[in-house]
Amino acid sequence: MTDPEVGLDQAALVLDTVGRRCPIPVIELAKHIGTVPVGAVIAVLSDDEAARVDIPAWCEMRAQQYLGAADSPTRGPAYLIRRVS
Repeated sequence: MTDPEVGLDQAALVLDTVGRRCPIPVIELAKHIGTVPVGAVIAVLSDDEAARVDIPAWCEMRAQQYLGAADSPTRGPAYLIRRVS
């Protein structure tokens, strides 16, 4: 993880896309990123292997900060994104 100070518990919004395949996790992230203030963190829960690559790529293309992945207690990986703009 890029920022060890940020965890799932600091997320302003948690999107649960567990059980949904690509491109749904990225679509949900794109749909909801504008609903949190600039500087806030969104967590995307996803068990889709493609999300490991797709979410960081989306962040780079959209100039948002990918913070890395954290383990959620029961739902698999949580991909953490900070809204930059």
